Amino acid sequence: MKKIINIICLGCLLLACESYQDKFDLPVLGRSEIVEHFENGVMVQDTIPHTVANFSFIDQDSSVITNETFGNKIYVADFFFTSCPTICPQMHKQLYRVYEAYREDPSVGILSHTIDPSHDTVAVLAHYADLLDVKSDQWHFVTGRKNDLYEISETSYMVVANEDSNAPGGYIHSGAFLLVDKERRIRGVYDGTIPSQVDLLIKDIERLLIAYENK
Repeated sequence: MKKIINIICLGCLLLACESYQDKFDLPVLGRSEIVEHFENGVMVQDTIPHTVANFSFIDQDSSVITNETFGNKIYVADFFFTSCPTICPQMHKQLYRVYEAYREDPSVGILSHTIDPSHDTVAVLAHYADLLDVKSDQWHFVTGRKNDLYEISETSYMVVANEDSNAPGGYIHSGAFLLVDKERRIRGVYDGTIPSQVDLLIKDIERLLIAYENK
């Protein structure tokens, strides 16, 4: 018999020392599960970390983007819409810094989800990507079914993304950038409107890359 207990640990930032200098192990964020089961008559607890659920979206090149697209990659995820009158332009100006820092590294990707799929068609996203001068093999702007986009934002990435008639542009969403590791675990949350937070994100990507190299 198995009993699953949800543990919510969003927002906790824990540091753990490692054997090499000037580096720490990034926390694993999200709703971990503790699974209890019997082994040889003894109750044993296993902790299962929160991971990003399976997904399938379409990017600016009409390519199907799934978890496998980011297989053996670290990636940064965010939520936006192209007609956003508030924080989105600032966010993507900052996210472009991440893109520039790792544009030559195939083990790092970026995944930007629109929350306005009725307007943000493939053609609109392609034009948006062109304006930012980014390549689709590393930075994917994706659209899909509205419910799928909203569900993955809230249940996998644990950020707000929804329609709100009272919000500027008709949508409300988080300005967070989320760092996801090769095992689909969230390893950091950063305010995409604050340059110093994006500085930290760039450094944490490097820390995570080094951690994989030293495994």
